[in-house]
Order: sequence, then structure tokens, then C-alpha cells
Amino acid sequence: MANVEHGGTAGNAFGAGAAESARARLRAIRIGLWVIAAVLAIRQVTVVLSTPKGERLTDLETWVGPNGVLHVKGSLYDSTQFTGTPFGGLVLKPLTRAAEQALGWGWTFGSLSLVVVLGLVVARALPHPVSRRTALLAAPVAISLLMLSLPVRNALYLGQTSIIPVLLVLLGCFAVRGERASGLLIGVAAALQPTMLLFAPLLWFTGRRRAVESSAITFAGLGALAWAAMPHDSTTYWVHHLAGVGLGGDADDLSNQSLHGALLRLGLNGPLEITLFLLLGAAVAALGLRRAIRYARDGQLLLAVAITGCVAVVVSPTSWQHQLLWVLLALVGRVGKKTSDRPMWPVAVILVMTLPAKMMLPNMAALFPLRDNVVLLAALAAATIVPFLSRTSEYYRAPIPTDYARPVATRWKRVPLLPFLGRVFTRPNLLLELLLIRVGYSAYQQVRLAATGGTSAGGRATAEHHGDQILSIERFLHIDIEHWVNHAVFKVEWLRDFFDFYYESFHFVVPLTVLAVLYARRPGDYRWARSALGFTTLIALLGFWLFPLAPPRLMPGLGVVDTVHGVQDFSKPDYGTLTALTNQYAAMPSLHFGWSLWCGVVIAVLAPKWWMKALGLLHPLFTVSAIVATGNHWVLDAVGGAAVVGAGFGLTHLLQGPRPRPLMKPVEVSMKEPVPATGRTPS
Repeated sequence: MANVEHGGTAGNAFGAGAAESARARLRAIRIGLWVIAAVLAIRQVTVVLSTPKGERLTDLETWVGPNGVLHVKGSLYDSTQFTGTPFGGLVLKPLTRAAEQALGWGWTFGSLSLVVVLGLVVARALPHPVSRRTALLAAPVAISLLMLSLPVRNALYLGQTSIIPVLLVLLGCFAVRGERASGLLIGVAAALQPTMLLFAPLLWFTGRRRAVESSAITFAGLGALAWAAMPHDSTTYWVHHLAGVGLGGDADDLSNQSLHGALLRLGLNGPLEITLFLLLGAAVAALGLRRAIRYARDGQLLLAVAITGCVAVVVSPTSWQHQLLWVLLALVGRVGKKTSDRPMWPVAVILVMTLPAKMMLPNMAALFPLRDNVVLLAALAAATIVPFLSRTSEYYRAPIPTDYARPVATRWKRVPLLPFLGRVFTRPNLLLELLLIRVGYSAYQQVRLAATGGTSAGGRATAEHHGDQILSIERFLHIDIEHWVNHAVFKVEWLRDFFDFYYESFHFVVPLTVLAVLYARRPGDYRWARSALGFTTLIALLGFWLFPLAPPRLMPGLGVVDTVHGVQDFSKPDYGTLTALTNQYAAMPSLHFGWSLWCGVVIAVLAPKWWMKALGLLHPLFTVSAIVATGNHWVLDAVGGAAVVGAGFGLTHLLQGPRPRPLMKPVEVSMKEPVPATGRTPS
């Protein structure tokens, strides 16, 4: 320490070595992120080019199809599904004709190049000051997120041009020099997509009035040029269809994530719907643009541009899903005073923009209005209510830190591998937890179903073959009790009804209850238990994928009665398809028993009373009895469930270390003695 403080040689050598090591780690991380971005780009291109010609780039049929723009002799709008502006048709028609012979490769790689440029511009536009690490890592992260987003995937797969207006606006705001050049690019963007005119107030009230004049002149000039070249088309677009309203698909289609589309989906129509849309749209525009101007003056121009784009999404009569990139850009805003709350907004935006809406919310009729408009709601929230922090806020760069407990001593040096995951005692963000649980369960359902080729009847022969193997092993071990237990319980009506009810009712209720109680009363233990459950489920999914297994109730000739779903007709090839959302051959390991055993272990470890521990251990006992009695699992499935639970807790211990100990009570300080000054109190 003396050498370091006084500038000795050893200290300098030590400091130089540490700095070089940090630079090497940063370089490795940066290379890794660029590799990830490249892999994602290659994957997107491969998906597009490996799809049969009739199924990919289908939106290009608007241009090159038999009834497309390139082949109609009359109006542009006599073609199929063309919804662009007359200027868009005037400019893109010759370009598309020139590329018609190489549309597959040329269009795909051209769109990919635009996405890369877009990511580089976004990374450059981050508000200053930013750390060197952020500046170096921002570009590959931005490109990766764009590649994963639904708007970019749709644009690449369907062959859409929606990236161009977004890129022109960003280039005008962040890349070019001079207000006139900036206004020129934004004017061109507005000529292609008229809602880009909403950026004019942002430019005007932030002092870039020459850019506004330039964009207005450019927009008007290009519109006049298109009108002179195609008067009939311009009249059709601007007069008969009010800037394109009514062209293309139905406005109430789910892909239209605008306020107008949402009101139509809610059953409103006619003058009432139009009046309500205009009033609400005006309110959103006024509030959203006011917020955007405030953040632009605060030095967060990228956030201001993203908010303005979200306003455009909301107030446009039609905002098709491939036009929603503005919502993804809104994740640059910082939300939350606490460190633990910071991930909430960016994670929510990334999930909304990368996953189908059905994965975000359960398949319940009451939630359909939310599920059908989830991207619109994200845009509306970003434009009007999300409390983004100002750069002048004391929490912008220094949020309230997270409380950490002292790490528990372990026998091995490499445990824990990720100590920051296990030593947090503050309660995690509830909305983020619920969102991740929902998305995790949706992914769990999809992987279960995909394990047999996408249908629950897929892989029947393999699953039955594995069932014969399991039965042979159990006979060798003299534990083949499934048939006997099933028929014994089936003969006793009240016992059969009890096990049927237990099998159907407690699988989700008990784990969710345990998680809820831990979240409310023991947040530190909640993180430990939640991680163990997550690892358990991930390992089980591997088992479903590698070893599809028919349960006893779906084994022909075994004679086991399905007490829950009724007698199965084995003469039908899809007899196992009891529901379109469940893989009936995901039996090994049994997560029915695995989750119940997890509940039992957690309750036994954490419950303060002995009778609570005993009651918790009864749940896995009743569950294993129910899964065997109802014919839904083999005895060895329960053994597999116990194994994955053990592995889940083992991985949690390896990565996070032992279960953290509670924080010690603070020592009372005498009022007679001076209290040393401290920073903010963690919460």
C-alpha cells in the first residue's frame, strides 16, 4: 500500500499489471459480443435464405408479384397491398426493378447492412458522459438486440422497408453535420412515412429551427414531385385515403399496434371511434412531445428521439409491427432510484420487442386486450408515463446501492462462482420477477412441446419404446407397482377423486405460494429458492428433450386407467393429444414430483416450527402417490424428479454459494457520541 500511495516502482508495476489485465478482459468481452452479433446476423440470413421462395420475402410480392407494383399499368394502389406514399413508390420502384433478379440475396444483405448501420448510430448516440467500457461494448450489444427484435426479424424475413425511415431520422439527428443536412434526411423520412413529421416540434423547440425548415421544404418538395409525376396516385393516397388510412390490411388487425387499431379491436367504430382516437391521439402527442423536448434539453437526445418515435407509433392510424423499432430504442432511458430496480424497464422492453405477445401474458380471455396491444402499451408508457431519470438527478449515475450479506465460507475456493447472485438481501423488483416467471414458464411449455417435433403425438413410437425400457428396469428392481396401485385406487371412488384433485390442483399452487411467502417474508431466501427451482426446471427440460417417455396411462397393453382424463382410445394415432399445448411424453423426469420435492425441501429448511416442516414434507409424499395412482408417471420418473431437484440445489450452491445468512441487527449508537457521516441509507 505504501508503494502504491507514494508512487514506488512496485506499486507502479502492480497498477500497470492490473490495468493491462482489465484491458485484456474488456477486449475479450468486446470480441465475444461481436461474435454473438455476427452469429445472430448469420442466423437471420440463414433463416431467410433457407426458406422456400414462396414463403419468404412475401411482402416483396407487393413489388415483384404478378399483381405487384412493377407489373401494374395503372395506379400504384391497384397493386396488391401497397401502402406506401406516392414518393415511396416513385423512388423504390426503379430500385426494386433493378434488383428484381437478385431480390433474395440482395434485399436480405442490404437490409442486414442497414441494421448494422442503425446499431452503430445508436451506440454513438448514447448520452455523455459514458464510460469507455460502455462506448466499446454498446455497438455489438445494440446490433444484437436489433437482430433479435421482432421488427427487424419481420423486415428481414418478409422483405420490408420500415428500417429506412428510422435510420434516416437517426442519421439526421446524430450522424450528419449541419442543420440543413439533418432536416434534409428527416424530410426524406417523412416523405416515406408521414408520421416522421412529428420530429419537427422536437427540432424546433430544441433550437434546431433551420433543420425544421429544411425538413419541411424537403417533404413538400418531394411530395410535389410525386404529385407532378403521379397525380392520380397522390390524389388516391392523400385525399381519398387520408395519408394512407385504409390501404393495406384491416386496421383492426393485431399487427396494427396503433391507438386506432386498439380502439377498433375493442369494438368501437364510426364517428365515436374517430373522435376518441383524435382526442386521445392529440393528448398523447402533446404530452409525449413535451417530455421528449424536456429530455432533449437534458442532454438525452437519443431518449427524446425514441419517445417521439413512440408517439408516432401511438398516434399513427396504422403502425404495423415492422414499424415499431422506436419502442426498442426507448430502453436507453434510466428508470428507478435503486440499483435493483434498474433492470426492470430495459428487460421489459427487450422481452416485449423480442418475444411473441402470447409468451408475455397467459392465454386468458380477460387478458386478451392487454396481450393483443402489448407493444402499443409499451410505446404508450414510454411516451407518457415512464419516469425516466434526468441527468441532473443524483440517482442517474449513482443509484441507491443494493444490500449484500457477508459471503458464507465454503470448502472449495471456486464456490461460489457467481457470488453477486447469492448475497443480495433486498427484495427484487416484483414486476420483473412476475414477468420473468411468466416468460420462463412459456419457454418451458414451448420446449416441452418442441421435444416431440412440435406436436404432443410426435415421437410416439420412441416414447413407447422408452416406456418398455423403464418397465423392464422396474421389473428387474421389483418396483413395477404402477398397475397394482392404479387399479387399487380406481376401485375406491373417494380415494380416486382425492388423487385426481391433488394431481390437477396442487402442481402450480403450492410452488407459487411458497415463492410468494418467501418474497414477502424472506427475500434473501427467495433468491436462493427461486434459483434452485429454475435450475431444476432447466435440467428437466433437457430430460424431456433427450428421453421422451410414454407414461403408464399411454402404454398400449399395460392396462393402466387414466383416472384424470378418462380412458384413452389406443386405436387412434393421436390418442395422446389431450391438449394442444402439452407434450404428453414429457414424463422423465417428473416435474410434478420434482416441484413438490423442491417445496418440501424449502419448507423443511426454512420453516420455524417442526410441524410446519412435517407438513411441507407431506406434499411430495402425496404427490408421488398421486402421479402413480393416476397413471401419469412411473416410479422411476419420481426418482428422476428427485435427481434434478438435487442437481438444481447443487448448481445453486456451486454458482451462488451456501444459502446466505440474515443480516445482523444494527448496533445501537449512543446519542452522546458523535455519529460519523455516511452516504445514503441502503433500502
